[in-house]
Amino acid sequence: EVQLVESGGGLVQAGGSLRLSCAASGFTFDDHVIGWFRQAPGKEREGVSYINNLDGSTSYADSVKSRFTISSDNAKNTVYLQMNILKTEDTAVYYCGATAARVGGAIYEPVLQSYEFDYWGQGTQVTVSS
Repeated sequence: EVQLVESGGGLVQAGGSLRLSCAASGFTFDDHVIGWFRQAPGKEREGVSYINNLDGSTSYADSVKSRFTISSDNAKNTVYLQMNILKTEDTAVYYCGATAARVGGAIYEPVLQSYEFDYWGQGTQVTVSS
């Protein structure tokens, strides 16, 4: 059974930091892309970042570049999202998703849209206060 379990959310003041974790099981971690998405109340789910565990490539949404860092610990089947200099607009439920790292033999490069990801966790709440 595929499982993605997010943790690390909480309440933090603007300018602070949090580190989210996404623990994966039930699939071959090393050949999947793990992405982080977020959804604020009344808004659509938006892509934040992804890491391709096959080749280590990463991508970030413009809104989080230079503030967030994604990393992967293949020994622990866990992906982290280090979030620094948090802003009130970062408040959302954060989800991790997984999809295959190869499509038709080629390395897959998602464009951080939720439809690209096949498996999802239950989410973790991040609230940034002013």
